[in-house]
Amino acid sequence: MQTDVGGTIDASQTLELTILMPCLDEAETLETCIVKARSFLERTGIRGEILIADNGSTDGSQAIAARAGARVLAVDRKGYGSALLGGIAEARGRFIIMGDADDSYDFTRLDAFVAELRTGADIVMGNRFLGGIEPGAMPLHHRYLGNPVLSALGRLFFPSKSKDFHCGLRGFSRAAIQSLRLQTTGMEFASEMIVKGSLHGLEIVEVPTTLAKDGRNRPPHLRSWRDGWRHLRFLLVYSPKWLFLIPGLFLTAIGTIGTLALLPGPLAIGRVILDTNTLVYFGLAILLGLQCVLFSIFTRVFGANAGLLPTDQRFERFIDSVSLERGLIGGATLIVIGIAGSLLALNMWRVSSFGALEVSHVTRVTIPSAVALTAGLQIVFASFFVSILQIGKNAGEPFVRRPPTAQR
Repeated sequence: MQTDVGGTIDASQTLELTILMPCLDEAETLETCIVKARSFLERTGIRGEILIADNGSTDGSQAIAARAGARVLAVDRKGYGSALLGGIAEARGRFIIMGDADDSYDFTRLDAFVAELRTGADIVMGNRFLGGIEPGAMPLHHRYLGNPVLSALGRLFFPSKSKDFHCGLRGFSRAAIQSLRLQTTGMEFASEMIVKGSLHGLEIVEVPTTLAKDGRNRPPHLRSWRDGWRHLRFLLVYSPKWLFLIPGLFLTAIGTIGTLALLPGPLAIGRVILDTNTLVYFGLAILLGLQCVLFSIFTRVFGANAGLLPTDQRFERFIDSVSLERGLIGGATLIVIGIAGSLLALNMWRVSSFGALEVSHVTRVTIPSAVALTAGLQIVFASFFVSILQIGKNAGEPFVRRPPTAQR
């Protein structure tokens, strides 16, 4: 049994709010955070609970939490995200407000979070830059580099307006978050929630919150550069548009423009002469760019089919319009062009009695021909691969082997 501000409750009761704190060796500050959270529940009269998702503390944090009146959940799998996923799964509240147990967030001032959740917001983010950051509470490279840059990239890559992607104090509807099927286990869990929430059209709002210096005498669990890279990596992985498509289109465009400019002959830009050596690199840019574009298609198809990315109607229409047969025709056309160019180069060699050729002249034929051949083969193979990824997407009920009918 557990006691909340409304009296004794059992595990079958649904509460309005769970205040969830991940914990790993937070004995110095844990009780203070729990006392503050309980005072908020008592002041507002909200039926709620305080849930500590303990991630293997060895400093007695579990006993401290139990004495302070919180419910303790042991989460064996290590990681910030793992602790929160375990807590979300076991929470009894319709709404959840999560926050670090290091006394850097004020659990007595959660009114704005609850108010937004009650009016229908799916996720309510705290914004420390709006609410106020106590001197020394956030390292300068976090305040002026890490958080602003990663938050800006998050807004660029995804349909999100959040200006503090990594605030550890946030509230959300338990049902809405569980529908996202979050799965990262580390610090990048904070980004995953906002990214997937944005992609799936959840209503995300921000409220001002404060950040104080944490009350611990030990260094924080956060590792700036390692965890910053994990956040950035996650943003890129979930945005094939910015990881593959846009760089790919840029490279393809630069390579195509440069190739067309150099096909007639050398190009002079001031005192710089661009010739066939440069043409080789323009050709490579085309091939690399095409490969990036194809990777973006593979990633988008796989992500949508696996439920990792939401369905995009425009992309679906594009994939439906570019059938296997059309891809094969496009690839075969480039292959034919490449073969024709190769035969032309072979004939130029024959005319010179298979002797030495003017390199600057013949490579203007062989390089584009080789690029066309390679690009055509890439498109042919990619068309088959996308078709394979699409198998079973709309196939209906899968085949099920039934047991043989019993003999009478």
